[in-house]
Amino acid sequence: MQDAKWRQLVAGLICMAAISSPQYVWTLFTPTLKGEFGVSAAALQVTFSLLIVLQTVFSPIQGWIAHHLHPRTLIMIGIGLTGLSWVSAASASSLTQLYLFYGGLGGIGTGIVYVGVVALLMQWFPQNRGMAAGAAAAGYGMGAMVTTFPISHFLALWGWRPTLSMFGILMAAVGLGAACFLKTPARHQEQTNCNQPGYLTPFVLRTPLFWLMFFMMATMATSGLMVTSQLAQIAHDFGVSHLTILGLSALPLAMTLDRIANGLTRPLFGWISDRYGREQTMAFAFALEAIALLCWLGMAHHPVAFVLLSGLVFLGWGEIFSLFPATLTDTFGVRDASRNYGMLYMAQGVGAIFGGPLAAWLHQASTSWYPVFACAIGGDILTAFLALAVLRPMRRHFLQNTPPSV
Repeated sequence: MQDAKWRQLVAGLICMAAISSPQYVWTLFTPTLKGEFGVSAAALQVTFSLLIVLQTVFSPIQGWIAHHLHPRTLIMIGIGLTGLSWVSAASASSLTQLYLFYGGLGGIGTGIVYVGVVALLMQWFPQNRGMAAGAAAAGYGMGAMVTTFPISHFLALWGWRPTLSMFGILMAAVGLGAACFLKTPARHQEQTNCNQPGYLTPFVLRTPLFWLMFFMMATMATSGLMVTSQLAQIAHDFGVSHLTILGLSALPLAMTLDRIANGLTRPLFGWISDRYGREQTMAFAFALEAIALLCWLGMAHHPVAFVLLSGLVFLGWGEIFSLFPATLTDTFGVRDASRNYGMLYMAQGVGAIFGGPLAAWLHQASTSWYPVFACAIGGDILTAFLALAVLRPMRRHFLQNTPPSV
């Protein structure tokens, strides 16, 4: 049993890594695509927002489907759709087609895989949900680390259409190969969702506690997705996009370090929260991102500082994908965990709208990144405060006073 769950963890991580590039290397394509389609940054960033919004909007449906379809089958469908999205987007002749293929198909496909893998691994590690959710999310956060430099190289060598086609086929092949090894734990097969402790999604959605977590996750998602989607533009505006460090281009180097930090923070802070408390860990991590954003804004003109501080920003952001699902399941139980997390995961879609086209519009309207960063830093500080001052006492009151549901 012990060996089996670690094999499932490895297979799940590979599946997540295979489908991470649509979100995390999008910024590499934006300069070329703006010129190709002759559109503004705000209009182009709608593609990214569609990717994230559809990834999250369909997650409750995916949680429901997971009750009726084997996780391996569901995840393989999602991987296939993700690969198809890039292959189809390579032939896009208009911005509308880019929205449909890259944003639409990609969002549905990556959402199926993400929710499916997180839910599956939390079944295999019931005593360490923070670590399991963090490890699953780490694969998604770090996966693009492998593709950042190759995609940057082939973009310059071949252009964006052949690059999308080739890497779309590669991501599908790698992901489908890993998904073949996925299975559910025996104890989960022997139990039905009906006899597991916890609260059903309709009840969860009526609680103020859920909506507090939704607001907090949406606020934190906004700042991280702003950096994810706009990093190339930020690097260009601060004059570091064409600079090198030890012979390596600063932008793909920063993106690679960001993927490492974004991946490591998820199991790291998940493990810390398993031992020292969810809310305390949230407050520390969210405050860390606020400090990192402030320092980054002040020193972004220096290529070394740009690279290192961008990594610190992601170290303080990526853990939301381990802390929030673990906190949610701790609070509302495992009975309807997939659907509950699917509803909470929609908060990332809200963050994608504010961090994508609205952040690009604010930058365009103000001709400065300072208002954009000020909003992100303020949101981080607010969420760190809410974790200790509001979420912790609300959770304690709920767990002490709400009748258990079985």
